[in-house]
Amino acid sequence: MNAIDLLATKAIQLRADGHFDHENAEPVPSPCISVCRMSPDRSHCEGCFRTLDEIRLWSRADGNLRRGIWVQLLGRAGIGLETSP
Repeated sequence: MNAIDLLATKAIQLRADGHFDHENAEPVPSPCISVCRMSPDRSHCEGCFRTLDEIRLWSRADGNLRRGIWVQLLGRAGIGLETSP
């Protein structure tokens, strides 16, 4: 399984668990899949697809910002939750 498949699987599970719902007060889990290396152009992590700024911001981010980061990284990874298996 490659990083995109792992990330898609994690996102699907988090969505099923309600973590992407704005009413959910539970902390939004990190997208980290323990594949921590930057892309050759240093634009994003090749595992979680977050930018360096998003990685730095994560620990201080509230639920809405974390959900927004998830939306951005899923877009970077080309993962559409509605069409993911």
